[in-house]
Amino acid sequence: MRIYTKTGDSGETSLIYGKRVAKNDLRVEAYGTCDEVNSIIGLAVSHLAEVDEWEERQKMQTSLHHVQTVLFHIGSELATPKEKEVMWRIEEKHIKKLEEEIDYWQEQLPELKNFILPSGHVAASALHHARTVTRRAERLIVGLKDELHTPMVLQYMNRLSDYLFVAARYVNNQLQIEEHILIPDI
Repeated sequence: MRIYTKTGDSGETSLIYGKRVAKNDLRVEAYGTCDEVNSIIGLAVSHLAEVDEWEERQKMQTSLHHVQTVLFHIGSELATPKEKEVMWRIEEKHIKKLEEEIDYWQEQLPELKNFILPSGHVAASALHHARTVTRRAERLIVGLKDELHTPMVLQYMNRLSDYLFVAARYVNNQLQIEEHILIPDI
């Protein structure tokens, strides 16, 4: 099977169930941005694999892989017209899992008293990058609010940016890399 189909050469693509739309359609922008987040998270996971083992590394990598899977499900929902049956649904349990991870990592971090600059270990920096792209995806999904199969997608994306922020801080903390505090009067 060839990877190229040539069906998109005119600037259109197919949604699930075959409906053709422009490649800059809001749905395509939204699920494409979720795919971008997914790729950045994959980059972070790859960088985590390069560091010496720490007690929680495998747990974090597993958690990030779970998020990547959920992002594929979100992309599937975004690519499915509302009048059609969606293959996977984002549920409260997916949001709850993010919240549990956030709470677990947050308990182990020093209290945040200042804004921090996105930096640190390359894996943490990738997670910060994923967070900002998640915010962009969320803004795009807001434009599709009435077309979503469930409002859980928007809730998940909102929580995901918090998850990625805390995950980045946690990686730096576990690797004993100091966070850079924003100095407002430079």
